[in-house]
Amino acid sequence: MNMTDEIERGSIGSSFDDFLSGQGTLEETTAQAIKRVLAYQIAEAMKAERVTKVEMAQRLETSRSQLDRLLDPDNDGVTLGTLSRAAQVLGRKLTVEIR
Repeated sequence: MNMTDEIERGSIGSSFDDFLSGQGTLEETTAQAIKRVLAYQIAEAMKAERVTKVEMAQRLETSRSQLDRLLDPDNDGVTLGTLSRAAQVLGRKLTVEIR
C-alpha cells in the first residue's frame, strides 16, 4: 500500500475534528458552521418560494434589520425560536438533534 492509497482511504493523520479539538475550537467552529448552513438554507428557501426580505420580515412580524441578522451567517445570537419561526413561515420545519 502506498501513501496515495492511504490518503484516499483517509488513514493518514488525524481528522479535522481532532485538529479543531486540539486547538480548543471544535465547539465554536461547529456552532459557526451550523449557523452558516441554517442562514443559507433559509435564504435558499426564500428564493425558492420567491419571498423578498421585506415580505419575510412582515411574515415574521419583525424588522428588516432583524431579518438581516437572522440571515447573517456570522451572527450566532439567533435563537432556536426565531429559526423555527423562519422555517415555519416558509413551509419548512427546523429539526435539531443531539448526538
